[in-house]
Amino acid sequence: MFRRQGDRYVADLALDEVRVLRKVASEVVGLLTDGFDHSDPVVGRLFPEVYPDDSASTAEFRRYTEGDLKTAKIDQAGAILAALPDSSGAAGGEVRLDAEAAEAWLRALNDARLAMGVRLEIKDGTDLGEELDDAVAEDPTSSRVFQLSVYAYLGYLQESLLNALID
Repeated sequence: MFRRQGDRYVADLALDEVRVLRKVASEVVGLLTDGFDHSDPVVGRLFPEVYPDDSASTAEFRRYTEGDLKTAKIDQAGAILAALPDSSGAAGGEVRLDAEAAEAWLRALNDARLAMGVRLEIKDGTDLGEELDDAVAEDPTSSRVFQLSVYAYLGYLQESLLNALID
């Protein structure tokens, strides 16, 4: 999908891919702004406790770092939104990233996958193919099938971009 062209990283996206990426990036921004709540397990995954056995030290660490980290995560999701072609037409389009934008995309895709992984209860040992097969067998039209497919797509996109960066 992503390929290197000179000093740019380029991918041609279908309209559905553009729409999915726009929705995912927008949801990450919403989670980090309007929906930001430390009791949400997704927020806990994106902002883990640095000192799990010392809540006072964790709170102190957060006081000094959380604002900047949250801003960086919002900016990274914004990098996805800024680079996407317009999704109001009948076709997708090309994404062209410089090295800085490509790195922001990698971090934002990772955040989106972490968030989805928590919501979908994906664990380290989860076989995604098996999970998707089970969900399709249960109800091929379920939102879980769609969400697992998006999760898998984000992983594919992330791997493709990473490979283009290291080539």
